[in-house]
Formats: sequence, structure tokens, C-alpha cells
Amino acid sequence: MSNRPFIQGCLAVLGLLLGLGPAAARACEGTTDPCLDLGGAIRFNVGWRDYGNPAGNGDLDLELLRVDAKGSRGPLFFSLQYRWYDGFDAVQHAWAGWRLDERRELKLGIQQVPFGLLPYASNSFWFGSGYYLGLEDDHDIGLVYRHDTGRDQLHAGVFLADEYGDGARFDRYSFDLADDGSLRYRERERLNLRWARRAGGDAGTTEWGASAFAGRVQDQASRQRFGHHGAALHVQQARGSWTLQGQWAWYRYQVPGSQVALSAFQFPFEIAAEAHVLTANAAWALPHSGWFDAITCYNNLSTTRGHGAGSGDSWQNVTGCSFAKGKSFSYVDWITGRNMWFIGGPGIGLAPAGTDPWRSRLNINIGFYF
Repeated sequence: MSNRPFIQGCLAVLGLLLGLGPAAARACEGTTDPCLDLGGAIRFNVGWRDYGNPAGNGDLDLELLRVDAKGSRGPLFFSLQYRWYDGFDAVQHAWAGWRLDERRELKLGIQQVPFGLLPYASNSFWFGSGYYLGLEDDHDIGLVYRHDTGRDQLHAGVFLADEYGDGARFDRYSFDLADDGSLRYRERERLNLRWARRAGGDAGTTEWGASAFAGRVQDQASRQRFGHHGAALHVQQARGSWTLQGQWAWYRYQVPGSQVALSAFQFPFEIAAEAHVLTANAAWALPHSGWFDAITCYNNLSTTRGHGAGSGDSWQNVTGCSFAKGKSFSYVDWITGRNMWFIGGPGIGLAPAGTDPWRSRLNINIGFYF
């Protein structure tokens, strides 16, 4: 089934809401006039791994096609992104917003959940452990209020469900609670709060903050609801060419048993129902990049410490560099992990059946953005 009607319908509805027509199809950067920006991306991937089936090692594959649209008219604005991967397609975000004044705004729709380090608790294509737990770059259906004074930033969001409202749908971009037939849960209502403060000047800036959420999940078999809670503390310092990030996060699903299932990219997998997630990142922007417009090298270390029966520790480390040139942006990452799903492990925060070895993967992602 083609997704063209979905995309055309979203653009038409948002265009009508904002009063945009052909004359408004101009770049939105630096203008207060009605505007509409259309864009997209195509990305290719090649990798080598020392685990699993070696077939495909070294093959160059089409990893992603995507379309983007954003626009504004007066205090109203919107953004949409839809993605096609190998074997499935999914919405990444689709929201409309209302700018109350220069400091305050409201956004309604499928949008990034405000939690911890923003926009990402990582620098690499591979993200950190929190992404695979639904704690980083998660997009759900909700209403978010943002107040930014320049020094302090406050987010308050109410979310009704995951982006599809269906735990049995595994072909999605964000990692959400899954109904895998055995662990039959789905996300329900949730309240998110995030506060951050910035300080510093020309020599460097520091941001520190705290996040928390409280909500419920539903057992699809019994229809019973259970608590879902989490919290995070984060700090980020940028000084010269260096950026350092640190974060502690915790989550708990108050369900019977000590495991739940998550899913994304067509596959469900199990995680500990409660865990602490620690992140430590360092990134260095090369002062002279030669032919490239920018080169940034980084190391992203994260660990998930499961709590409860059958729990264990999962580790992931990503060392790599990103390269920007014109409309292209590429990553070269060396990923290592132990007891970590998505790099050959049995799950996240779970005790493996035996001693789980370290596994590694070299991943190169080449993208062109329009």
C-alpha cells in the first residue's frame, strides 16, 4: 500500500490550517512571512560485524529514504517527517505548534518526548543504550508546553500513547512497549517534566538539569493498568572544541514479573522491567577539517544495570567520527557491546544464559540531505 495519500493528506491539512498556498513555498529560515520548506534524505550503509551471519558484510545497502516538511504562518508552525527503511515505513514525527510569545510555545502531535539530554544523549549514528530503551529520541502522541528564558528551559508534556497506539505494531522508528504475544503490554497516558539551566559565556557553556515522568501501561489480555515511572539527571559542558555529556537515568515498569518487551525496526525483544542507565560521552570538533566542512570525533559509553530477578548488566561503547561536506553527512562508527541487544545480545539489562562475549561492528553510514 502506498503512503503517498498519507503524506499528501498531512501536507494538505497542515497547509489549510496555516493558510499556506503556492506563494508561501519559500524557505522558512530567517523570515516571519508564511513559508513552507520541503526536504528529504537518502542514506546508504555498509558494515562488518564479528557476530551472527557473516552474509552481507561489506555490502553497500540503501538504509533510508525520508521526506520532510515544515512551515509557519504567524504564530502557527508545523513539522512532519516520514521514513522508508528496508521492509517497512514509519512516521518519525508529525506535529503542529502555536508560538505563544518569544519564550513560550505549545506543540501537539507525534513529537520527541522531553527527557534527559536533548536532542540526543549521544553523538553517533548508533545512539546510546537509552535509545533502545525508549529513553532517547522517543516520539509519542502528546501535547508539550515549552518555556525557554535563555537561562532556564522547562518542558511539560502529556502523552496519550505511543505514536501508533498499538503495541503489536513492530515496524516503527521509536522504541516503545510491545505486545509480543507473551508480554502483552502497551503504553498509555504519561506525564513528562523536564527542567534545564544553562550558564557560561564565550569561554564555554554548561547545562545541567533533571527530568521525570509518571504514567501507566496496560496489559492487553486482562486490560489491567500498571505504573510506569522514570527520572534522569544530566549535565553537558561545551568548552572550545570539546563537548562532554553525562547522564544518569532510571525507569521502572510496575508489572508482574521482572521483564517487559519493546520493539522497533520490525523486531520485539525483552528488557529488564527496572534498570539504571548511565551515560558518559566525549566529543571533539576538529579545528581544521581540510576538504570537509566539519569533522567531529567522539566516544559514547553507556551501560544498563538491570534490577530484579533474571537481570544483568548490558554495555555499549561507540567510537567514531562524523564528516560533513555540503549536503552530505556521514558517520564512521566502531561499536562494541556485551549483553546488548542490537549488537548480538539476548536483550537489555537481562542476565545471559552463559557468559556473553564482547561483540563488535564497524558501521559506515553515508547520507545526503536536501
